[in-house]
Order: sequence, then C-alpha cells, then structure tokens
Amino acid sequence: MGMVFNTPQQISSPQSTELEDYPPMKNSSRIKLRDGRYLAYAERGVPRHESKYQIVIVHGFGSSKEMNFPVSQELIEELGIYFLLFDRAGYGDSDLNMKRSVKSEALDIEELVDKLELGSKFYVIGVSMGSYPTWSCLKYIPHRLAGVALVVPIVNYWWPSLPKSLTKLDFRKKLIRWTLRIASHAPGLLRWWVNKKCLPSNSVLERDPTFFNEHDMEVLKHSKGFPMLTRERLRQQEVFDTLRTDFMVCFGKWDFDPMEMGDPFPESPESSVHIWQGHEDKVVPVELQQCISEKLPWIQYHEIPEGGHLIVHYDGVCDSIVKALLLGEEPLTDTQDSS
Repeated sequence: MGMVFNTPQQISSPQSTELEDYPPMKNSSRIKLRDGRYLAYAERGVPRHESKYQIVIVHGFGSSKEMNFPVSQELIEELGIYFLLFDRAGYGDSDLNMKRSVKSEALDIEELVDKLELGSKFYVIGVSMGSYPTWSCLKYIPHRLAGVALVVPIVNYWWPSLPKSLTKLDFRKKLIRWTLRIASHAPGLLRWWVNKKCLPSNSVLERDPTFFNEHDMEVLKHSKGFPMLTRERLRQQEVFDTLRTDFMVCFGKWDFDPMEMGDPFPESPESSVHIWQGHEDKVVPVELQQCISEKLPWIQYHEIPEGGHLIVHYDGVCDSIVKALLLGEEPLTDTQDSS
C-alpha cells in the first residue's frame, strides 16, 4: 500500500516560513491563451531561468494562486526550485471558461508552461480539487511531466472501477449527487440555497467538524480561510458560475478512468507519481485513497496517521512532498524512527 509516516508534531503558524512569504518575482501577471481567455499566474522561488526544478502548483476549490504551500526557504534555495502558481479558469484574475472540461484543465497548464518557456518537462503538484487537473495531466500530457504529486486528492465517486461497496453508505456521495443534480437542472435554486441556507458566513464552513479534524481546526485559526466561499463573493454571478462549473466537471462523467491508467512513466524510472493523504481526512475517506494506491502500484502512497484534509499546512509536510517528488527521499517511518 505504501509508506505510513509519523504525524508532524506541530501545525504551521503565521511565523513559519511559507511559500507566500518568499518574495514574488511577478504577481497577477497574465498570459493570453489560444482561445482568447487570459490566465493569471504568480511566480515564487528562485528565478525561472536560474532554477533546477520547475513545479506547477494547482489550487483547489475556492482557492487561487495566492494559496499557501509552506516550503522552507532553505530547501527552495538549496535545490533551486521555481514554483508556478496560477488561477484556474474563472478563479482570481483568470477568465471564466464555460466550456471547462477535465481535458481543458491540462491543456491550460501546458499552454501556460509553454508561454513562460519552462522547458519540455515540469513537475505538477495538485492539492485537493486541484487533483482532477493533475489526473488530466497524467492522462493527456504525460510526455511533458517530470513527476506528479496529488495531495489529499478528491475522488470522483463515479469512476467505474471504484468499488461500490466502499461508497454506497458514504454520506459525501449522496451530498455530491444531490448537488450535481441541482447544479445541472436548477442552478438558480442552488445559488439561492447556498447564499441563504448554507454559508451565512465563512466561519461556518471553517469550524465545521464534519469536514475538519482537530489539527485542521488549528490550521484554520491562523488561515485566511476560503475567500471565494463567503456570502458576499457567492453573490457575484461569475464567482458562483466558476465554482459551479468546477464542481460539475470534477464530479461529473470523465472520459477516462484513473484507476485503469497504466504507468505514465514506463521508460522514465526517475519520474514518479505520489499520493499524500491524511488518515483522518473527513473530506476524502482514507479508504478510497488506499484502494486507488493498491489498484495502481506505480503510485507511491504516503499517509499521515493523524492528518486531516489540510495537511499541506502541517509543519514539514510540504518539504517532505517536495523532497519525495524531486529527490525520491522518504521521511522516517514509525519503524525507522523507533530504531
């Protein structure tokens, strides 16, 4: 199944070195795509043309290129890492794509990378719902990838190969199915319900123990939260349309089944694919990730025993993700640590 690691002992605080604290070289820059849309991006880490490693970070639902991905400045400089963060279609300063699809997400990433002349290969790290564009990259542009990490990746309950026995009693599946139906057939009703009933304030979602464990709750005390999920932002039609289409594509019908994919790097042993999962994740059940990793032995699976859905904010986790992806290094296991 893969490696299971010790739980980090502390949660990142505002005083910790975080990727957003590393001076940006450009902020809110945009490139024009072939279809006329503009895609906004931000660059972090060492200068692009001086870097040894180039990593694209894909944000999740309700987030943006301003997301935190707490990598130590020491590691960034030691390895020569350049990070490219961007607003996915409709988020932040990027234009909405009403024709968004699983495939279009990968093609947006490829075109952005080419416009910035990052080279023939690059790394991708997808966080939470940013995992479906990352799966898309593995499917449609594997020849452009040097390696991939999926962090607490969202699982589509309707992948054909996902055992129904694992999901038939899962309340999340029922909630998603209901939301998909309303979003498809009565988006106006969904928008009314979200604004009036679901999210009277940002703090309601943040403090909901249905979705976050105690370590996540500690993270949220020091977090900027989910700025796109406030009632004020959801009243904006473009914001609502972005979230609605993103959700529908992520949990709708895909034209491929990730659990039937072969090794995307059969002739490149230096390239690897990783899944990082919290054992106590209340958004994505750990059993689903374990099932996927068992079905796909070419994926290296990493599990944090007391981790929730916000493990990227736990001290040391992002450094471990980057080291495993770039160098093949593994943190100490419970067994190794006790010896």
